[in-house]
Amino acid sequence: MGMFEGKKGLIFGIANDRSIAWAITDQLAKEGAEMGFTHLPDSDPARPKAEKRLRKLVDPIGAKLVMPCDASKDEDLDTVFAEAEKTFGKIDFVLHSMAYAPIDELKGRVTDVSREGFKLSMDISAYTLIAIANRAEKILNPGGSILAMTYLGGETVIPGYNLMGICKAALESSMEYLANELGPNGIRVNALSAGPLRTLAASAVGEFDQMQKLYMGFSPLRRNVTHEEVGKTGMFLMSDVCSGVTGEIFHVDGGYHIMGAPPHDVQESAE
Repeated sequence: MGMFEGKKGLIFGIANDRSIAWAITDQLAKEGAEMGFTHLPDSDPARPKAEKRLRKLVDPIGAKLVMPCDASKDEDLDTVFAEAEKTFGKIDFVLHSMAYAPIDELKGRVTDVSREGFKLSMDISAYTLIAIANRAEKILNPGGSILAMTYLGGETVIPGYNLMGICKAALESSMEYLANELGPNGIRVNALSAGPLRTLAASAVGEFDQMQKLYMGFSPLRRNVTHEEVGKTGMFLMSDVCSGVTGEIFHVDGGYHIMGAPPHDVQESAE
């Protein structure tokens, strides 16, 4: 019997089969979870590309709900959670795996970020966690879990991550405040901070190949992590095994985040 047999949840943020949200979903499905999913609304309903791309992944694992959702619109979130309550009654977990910044704002200097670009990026990358938690609280079972995806750039400066780092810092702080407020209801809120993985979002970050090489050289494990490792950890954090864990930023990065300077062997090879 899997750890999620009888458990039900909602997944926000699968873009394709390289998404971290999909890696976590895959592990949840293997453990018996029943899930509902959202995708970005298709601009042309006659050619539902986003829906088809998502269904190709989730229909084979028995998706109970597949709906369009623009998480920056309250009415879309209201519709999704109303349908989730109708489909599942109560749920046990929610995965938030969404982030966005206009490409020009992301690649440019933080000093030059526009007011509109900042507001849009913060809305989708950080505020949506609050908006989702507000609605999820009403249908989450005691012992339920909300998990958000973050990155080390929210804790310290990662050149090239720029505006998204500021958004992740806001997301992480929001997660901690939500953990405090929802804790008395038995609801846990955590964030998973993964090392660099090849995803659609990562393609917008400059110098990604160099970043992976840096992690291979600096992290205690001397390698990059895999989608499967991150997926298993996400599943673990939302499981009852982690019933006493909330308000945590849980790193899956080979230990890179603990290093304040290059390891000795890296320093010696550079001399």
